Amino acid sequence: MRAVIQRVREASVEVDGEILGRTGVGFLALVGAARGDSETDAVWLARKIAGLRVFPDEEGRMNLDLTAVDGSILLVSQFTLHADCRQGNRPSFIKAAAPEEAAPLVECVVERLRSEHGISVETGRFGADMKVSLLNDGPVTIILDSTEDRRPG
Repeated sequence: MRAVIQRVREASVEVDGEILGRTGVGFLALVGAARGDSETDAVWLARKIAGLRVFPDEEGRMNLDLTAVDGSILLVSQFTLHADCRQGNRPSFIKAAAPEEAAPLVECVVERLRSEHGISVETGRFGADMKVSLLNDGPVTIILDSTEDRRPG
């Protein structure tokens, strides 16, 4: 699984003119599942997101995690994170998991963040055409990949 985490002051997601989810201080997490990803990947990703220490401490160093700043997460599914642009100019999405495989994995990340890490998480609607707004803070943007980042060394 892959995620792009943006530290935000606020973010929201809208579908058909209706705001479905929003956050204040916290993360906008764009999350996509690849073919062959499993619950192990989702659990790893939730743990990494919850533990990211990218908020400034009293000395201005990125040293605090989400819970230390009473932050929350807006999590939006995004299959395009698995785009392959190596050949030509039109991305291939063959590496992205099919919706029936991806939706439960994305939901697993959401549920783990809520139940195991005690983080407030709002979401968009899986598969919908969503409009995402954010006020990036920093900017701080972190890319996580359960396949690449779990390799030793």
